[in-house]
Amino acid sequence: MNNNIQENEKAIWILKNEGEKTLKDLAQQLGVTTEGARFQLLKLSNEGYVKSESRAIGRGRPQQFWSLTQKGHAKFPDSHSELTLRLINKIKENLGEDTLSEIISSTGQDNLANYRKSILETDSLETKIQKLAQLREKEGYMAYFEKTENGDFLLIENHCPICAAATLCQGFCSTELNTFQSILGPNTKVERVDHILAGARRCAYLIQEK
Repeated sequence: MNNNIQENEKAIWILKNEGEKTLKDLAQQLGVTTEGARFQLLKLSNEGYVKSESRAIGRGRPQQFWSLTQKGHAKFPDSHSELTLRLINKIKENLGEDTLSEIISSTGQDNLANYRKSILETDSLETKIQKLAQLREKEGYMAYFEKTENGDFLLIENHCPICAAATLCQGFCSTELNTFQSILGPNTKVERVDHILAGARRCAYLIQEK
């Protein structure tokens, strides 16, 4: 957990990074009693940042699961979203969709060139993914990777700092996927399995060696 964030916002940070949690789980991660966690969550709920859903698990009593609201997700920055949206609309109006697609593609090539400064063709696949996750983390995507039980990898991004732009023009998402495929090499398959724009809480990419 980022120790620099304010005490009353640590629950938001946990829910953003890890998804929905029960009161007990959050209390454990916050290092407080369940009543202390409940107090924080009710305060955040009243402010519109979190919400709860009661759900039956097995034969026991229903449990409350807490998650972020849209306002809660919005606490994490969307880089220059208002200016970006205006620029995208102006390009569409004055230069057309084809020009916008060319600009997005060119930006993707710039990102690829930047990644190649750190990610070498001779690196192992795991090293490539580790470096890519570190680069994406620096760019604000709250990124990390996991190795699955069968030896594949998951690149996980808990935040999208260009979400507003990607919502308006999904060419950004397609370009990102192509960039990942290119940087990880032709012997690798990259598949997006979770997508924020499709309603998921995060974007996640399944990476497999062919």
